[in-house]
Amino acid sequence: MPFEVSDLMTDDVDSADKEYLWTLNFGPQHPATHTTLRLILTLDGEKVVKAVPDIGYLHSGFEKLAEDLDYNQYVTIVDRMNYLSPLANEIAWHHAVEKLLGIELTPRCKYIRTIIAELMRLHDHLLNTGTSALDLGAFTAFLYFFQQRELIYDICESASGQRFHSSYTRVGGVLYDVTTDWVNKVRSFCNGFRAVHAEVDGLLTRNRIFIDRTKGVGVLSKEDAINFSCTGPIARASGVVRDLRKDEPYLAYPDFDFKVICTNGGDCYARYLVRMHEMLESIKIIEQAIENIPAGPINVDPEGKAVLPNKSNVYQSIEGLIHHFEVIMPNRGFPTPTESIYAATESPNGELGFYITADSTSKPYRARCRPPSYIHFAVFPHIIPGLMLSDVVAVLGSLNIIAAELDR
Repeated sequence: MPFEVSDLMTDDVDSADKEYLWTLNFGPQHPATHTTLRLILTLDGEKVVKAVPDIGYLHSGFEKLAEDLDYNQYVTIVDRMNYLSPLANEIAWHHAVEKLLGIELTPRCKYIRTIIAELMRLHDHLLNTGTSALDLGAFTAFLYFFQQRELIYDICESASGQRFHSSYTRVGGVLYDVTTDWVNKVRSFCNGFRAVHAEVDGLLTRNRIFIDRTKGVGVLSKEDAINFSCTGPIARASGVVRDLRKDEPYLAYPDFDFKVICTNGGDCYARYLVRMHEMLESIKIIEQAIENIPAGPINVDPEGKAVLPNKSNVYQSIEGLIHHFEVIMPNRGFPTPTESIYAATESPNGELGFYITADSTSKPYRARCRPPSYIHFAVFPHIIPGLMLSDVVAVLGSLNIIAAELDR
């Protein structure tokens, strides 16, 4: 028997038609939701009349945890928000903290973070495109792209020591400097990526079945994209020309030549095309950066006591040991201004921003996240009515909703 939430679902449906409607739970265990998402669908046969997103199945208190952790410790938490591209979350968090503290990164650190940010964009787009195709029956594309993600995992492990939740960035820099082996791994990845990308492009882009399942499905107009505050590939697929890497440059992006990919389709197919072309632009950025990494330190001068000292100083001098102690011990840490700031980066899924209120202590008084998935999930009930039940999978996949970003 269908789940009885029909009053909730059909308040705006003519009472004469209610007897012909039925309610279907889509998720939170359905494999096509990819995570703990739940949709309450009202159906007329197989046509969707209404959809109500129901969040709250992966609530972890991310924002509240910030109040009990210092600005370096919290990086382990933001890692677990968008777990498809964890290092992009770390970069966004410390970008906001460094804006609060007025810290300017070293040139070498800017390049390293830029390379990692673009690897995370690839990481996210590869999984989204591969699994979206898998949901529609294209199994081979998923295998090709998933293998490329494994290579990115290897690169992350080489830099930080961990494959997935790397916790690599720090206030004013990164945990470890990169090695020649890391640089060679990045070069090797870039050299082999375009051939794999071309294979998947040949499998999907002109595939009649894939086009029929995605073209004209889940259309989001440019006006609606702006009104819903959409960002990233979803907004750019609807003709919104906005990319923080160009509009509000940060890290080393001003040094590189790349294009902002946009189209006007606004449907699932357009969102697929934007992500496919963005991957090639990311490779272009990485290739420019990896061949021009500046020499020098990876962390800013620690004399201001806001940055952890070099480990060799900690182990070999009493001054370095005291400095390390003062930064990491509870109720010590480094002083912060008593003010509020907001800073954002262009994450793979859109604008990822953090609003921080500081109270001069070593921990945030309040930290608020602006996650792209939370914004984009609100679009789903707007674009799904009138489509078929089978289209739900296509639209949900094209929006790339990450549940851990919803339940903060």
